[in-house]
Amino acid sequence: MATTTPVVPSGAASEPPLATAPPDGLLGIGGPGDGDGPRSRRLPWRRRPREVEQPERSVISDADRKRPAVRRTLLSVQVLILVGLVVSGLGPLLWLLKSSFSTSQDILRQPFAFFPSGVQWGNLWQAWTNARIGHYLGTTAVVAGGQLVISLVVTVSIAYVLSVLQPKWGPIVSGGILATLFVPGIVVLVPLYLTIVHLPVTGGSLMDNYLAVWLPGAANAFNILVVKRFFDGVPRDLFEAARIDGAGPYRVLWSVVLPLSRPIIGVVALLTVMSSWKDFLWPLLVLQDPELQPISVALPAVTKQSQLSVQMAALFLALIVPVILFLAFQRQFLRGVGMSGGVKG
Repeated sequence: MATTTPVVPSGAASEPPLATAPPDGLLGIGGPGDGDGPRSRRLPWRRRPREVEQPERSVISDADRKRPAVRRTLLSVQVLILVGLVVSGLGPLLWLLKSSFSTSQDILRQPFAFFPSGVQWGNLWQAWTNARIGHYLGTTAVVAGGQLVISLVVTVSIAYVLSVLQPKWGPIVSGGILATLFVPGIVVLVPLYLTIVHLPVTGGSLMDNYLAVWLPGAANAFNILVVKRFFDGVPRDLFEAARIDGAGPYRVLWSVVLPLSRPIIGVVALLTVMSSWKDFLWPLLVLQDPELQPISVALPAVTKQSQLSVQMAALFLALIVPVILFLAFQRQFLRGVGMSGGVKG
């Protein structure tokens, strides 16, 4: 459209011309061809300011770290800390290993000397046969294996119900399980022992029965909360897709939840085995038959009947099994601990 300029008469004071509206689009207002709806305001494009990375603050600045004296001091401190950790962690194990192949006189007179009387390879054989460490390791494996199976079944079932099925009474049960963490184990020791001695319903007794060790430790509150926390992080879309395909609760647990939960189940399994392997007080109370006692209960009896060197060999054999288990499954253990927050879809 052509615009006309108004004519100002001669002699009249000149006034500034009225500002005319600029064409559509110059002020960020859409023109007629921008749609049939109301005109939308277009915000001008602005370049986002570049974020400047802040240097990490520490006690020693980067400039000081480059100085040779500071670098040597830091390296010396790191080496001392590493040596201290190695000595405090591996020192007792190495000394026990050395004592297992030493004589009783060498252990008492020169405890830190390296085999003054030679290596005594027969100590391990005497501990295995005369002290019956092999038999006690077998009973310990039975106790730990049964505890592992029952604990995994109970833990996974309760966590699956509370996290996936989510019944109305779920928060109440979760609160009760969390409250048991604040109850010391020694408080419930006497009531639990009286229950094992005289069962409430049947009136029988579980003394000298492996069920007396397996059942009380099956519902571990810490393991239940850890597994439930992992199940909470599993994407709900997987459960919905499985239900749409016609899968029931048991099928969802077996085909969806358990394959995704292998890391955390491995962590719970390792913690259960380690706890059962070193448990002493409860097996001592409920397993009074020496043939059923695990190695943690039988070791004090071995110390009364054997020499000091055989005792050290028995302790070494009892200790080497959990150490090997941890070293063999440490990668799975650390991976499961890192994924305990859940699985992100």
